[in-house]
Amino acid sequence: MTGFFAILDDIAVLMDDVAVMAKVATKKTAGVLGDDLAVGAEKASSFRASRELPVLWAITKGSFINKLLILPFAFLLTAYAPQLITPILLIGGVYLSFEGVEKIVHTFFHKKLEEEDNVQTLTEDELLVVEKAKIKSTIITDFILSLEIIMIALGTVTGKPIMEQIMVVSIVAIIATIGVYGIVALMVRMDDMGMKFIQMARGKSQFVKSSLVIMGKGLVYSLPKLIQLLAVVGTIAMLLVGGGLFVHNIQEIHDMLHALPIIIAELLMGLIVGFVAFALVKAFKKIKIMLVGA
Repeated sequence: MTGFFAILDDIAVLMDDVAVMAKVATKKTAGVLGDDLAVGAEKASSFRASRELPVLWAITKGSFINKLLILPFAFLLTAYAPQLITPILLIGGVYLSFEGVEKIVHTFFHKKLEEEDNVQTLTEDELLVVEKAKIKSTIITDFILSLEIIMIALGTVTGKPIMEQIMVVSIVAIIATIGVYGIVALMVRMDDMGMKFIQMARGKSQFVKSSLVIMGKGLVYSLPKLIQLLAVVGTIAMLLVGGGLFVHNIQEIHDMLHALPIIIAELLMGLIVGFVAFALVKAFKKIKIMLVGA
């Protein structure tokens, strides 16, 4: 019996250690989690209202699958090939920087053309194709951000027993997915909550009615502004994370930009890497068209 209680005591101590380390790891990943939230909200809010929740659920499932793929991969890399971690993170940095720059170019040079074409002319099948492409793009971006979150969390428990590492990083991964996409779901349904408040106002006293209507209209009218803000914040977040991966993992770049505030250095690096990647992709596409045409 004494042995049984000793085991329970060991488990309690282990869980207490895990809780403390998970708290530390979550704090260290808070910046990337914030970026993940901004990027996820910006991408997930660009769907039709009737499709927002089904799309969010598809993205959330994709995010969980990303974590399931990354976790064992990260533990194996840390144990057997730590030298590959930086190159993998840098590849992710190129992709995020490219996505950020592509968004900027699209906003300033292609948006008017798209508005003239009018999305409403698309058939239901074409809209579903566009939707699937956006979901795929969001899940790929989530994969890269998830990889960085997990690697940062793993870095906080280096040297700890493997079981504690697995538990701590798994907790952070679950918090990252549920927390980020749970908040995104609340954001994109703000207008529905606003309409509920307005409907609830019927039959109430004048003061309660006025309060509910003001809150409801505030939520309905603020959603488009919030989405516009998230579009800007999400783009900046991709550039900051992408550029930050280069600033923090390549010593020469870090030394070259050390005089700048860190946020400016990361943004500048993200723009440079993004524009180079964007130019190379455009050149590759032109060469491909020329070869196919020939």
